Amino acid sequence: MRKILKTLVSACAVMAVVQPAARADQLIVVELFTSQGCSSCPPADALLTELSQRDDVLALSLHVNYWDYIGWKDPFASVAATERQRGYTRPFGLGYVYTPQMVIQGRRQMTGSDRRGVLEAIDREAAVARMTVKIEGDAGTATAVLPARDGAEASTLWAVAFDSAHTTRVERGENGGRTLAYSNVVRDIRKIGAWRGEATRVPLPMGELAPGHDAVALLVQADTSGAILGAAVLDLARRRP
Repeated sequence: MRKILKTLVSACAVMAVVQPAARADQLIVVELFTSQGCSSCPPADALLTELSQRDDVLALSLHVNYWDYIGWKDPFASVAATERQRGYTRPFGLGYVYTPQMVIQGRRQMTGSDRRGVLEAIDREAAVARMTVKIEGDAGTATAVLPARDGAEASTLWAVAFDSAHTTRVERGENGGRTLAYSNVVRDIRKIGAWRGEATRVPLPMGELAPGHDAVALLVQADTSGAILGAAVLDLARRRP
């Protein structure tokens, strides 16, 4: 009996670890709003790095600029990241923004260091159908390809350029004296069009987005609910000679 139980336990362990690789057009988008000026952010940054290794997750590190005033200017902070975070306050019914905040698929939010809550939210989103979108092309010319979808919510198309990794020695502020590492750091995010359920092809502004960056992602995000309906990534680093 013990041998049988041991065999079953081993089989269950294998099943829990071995998962089929996710399709590149069926990603779950996880956004972390963070700052080098926030002392509670490093654990959330570490969790995002862990998530960035998953095949089924598109993990994005968005650095906000509203902590820059306390003594250290985050070199990756942007107005665009702050505005994107503020845009989530309405669908989530929040009257404020905070760091570290993790947003999963535009539909769930929680403290970015809440490992259990984040993993549970990702599991729940994995069961929700996502539309298939693609990016065709390369660093020179790329096109977003969207299918027709009846009854689709009016949505915005976002192009996001990001770097796979950065490390910063923070000299001042709440994290002064620490060396912090980040994954999938967003360097540019911009609207490139709208989608109303029709099959369409939209060119990506690669000349503005891509130079020097490791990847470009496309997010299809519902205007009212904020839900991300689909996402795709073009890995530029792998295509470089």
